[in-house]
Amino acid sequence: MKLLRTIRLDPSDTFVFERAADPGEWAVSGAFVFWNSDPAALEGKARTAFRSGFLGVSTLGWSTLVQIVDAAESDRLALVDRLAEQLIAKFAAPSKSDAVAAAEEEVAFVESLCNQPSDTLIAVHRSFEDGAVRESFRTLRPRNGAKPARAFSFLEVDGEDEQPAENVDLISMADRERK
Repeated sequence: MKLLRTIRLDPSDTFVFERAADPGEWAVSGAFVFWNSDPAALEGKARTAFRSGFLGVSTLGWSTLVQIVDAAESDRLALVDRLAEQLIAKFAAPSKSDAVAAAEEEVAFVESLCNQPSDTLIAVHRSFEDGAVRESFRTLRPRNGAKPARAFSFLEVDGEDEQPAENVDLISMADRERK
């Protein structure tokens, strides 16, 4: 089985959303958060969350991208339980059974989005048309199925606390090049 986890490729989510989801938390679409809102009246960060956010279930923060990941049945059950808890605590679900039913529906929808290979990224675009919220999803994956190489890697090097034997004076080098 596959589910969605939030992913943060850069710090932009921390600027564009009121609350950013933590990287790696289970995620759902989150459209239900706007159920009692007038999408046309949303402004700023709330509007951004409506238009392009996935909801992180633990923090109730938003993420621009989610990643399809392999999951166990125990992960799915924990996700349903946590979402049901949030629906009761933060969204006034009328009963535990109603919250569990709604959480099951949200997670089933997430599973329907996971019909691509693991590690595929998904973005959402939400709009309000003809009195209804519409969601469209875009998948992003590396060409030829290969994972992209990291631009930077950090390695622990023995003796890194020692000062380098060579000092480079970039300003002097640039001055010499100009002459």
